[in-house]
Amino acid sequence: MGNRLSKIYTRTGDDGTTGLGDGTRVAKDSARVNAYGTVDEANSTIGLVLASELPDDVRTLLVAIQHQLFDLGGELCVPGHEAISDADVDRLEQHLDAFNEPLPALKDFILPGGGEAGARCHIARTVVRRAEREAVALSRLEPVRPQAVRYLNRLSDLLFVLARVLARASGHGEVLWNHDRRKA
Repeated sequence: MGNRLSKIYTRTGDDGTTGLGDGTRVAKDSARVNAYGTVDEANSTIGLVLASELPDDVRTLLVAIQHQLFDLGGELCVPGHEAISDADVDRLEQHLDAFNEPLPALKDFILPGGGEAGARCHIARTVVRRAEREAVALSRLEPVRPQAVRYLNRLSDLLFVLARVLARASGHGEVLWNHDRRKA
């Protein structure tokens, strides 16, 4: 295991730069730092979902996803590093299909909500979607492997389905958008 941090502050970032995993110094507001920083934020929001009451299968899946998001953050932090594979994206799709299959077909838009766990899952979904946008923005400036973007895209879809599952499991149910509310 690499170097252990014995001191948390280094003062090297006081000038507005940070070190990438390969030692390169870049501005803290660079596209690369925004991308892996938002992946880190997404991982933290999944931690918030995990602080809720969850079915065991959802908990196990989300913990595994946290590890993969840490890997993905490393991939984005070290230019040229490969951590997310096509198989990782395929596994997300398999979980997505399995959790979505028993749900009723959507006929209306769903509002974020449906109990605490479901609402937290919606927050995680939107942060993952932002991480995806940041990764795409980075890809317009520097090479980003397509697996990274595809992983984030599938993960946001999976979190949407998990939010539906959690809303139903909690007994709160899904909150449907009332598009006819202004006609009354």
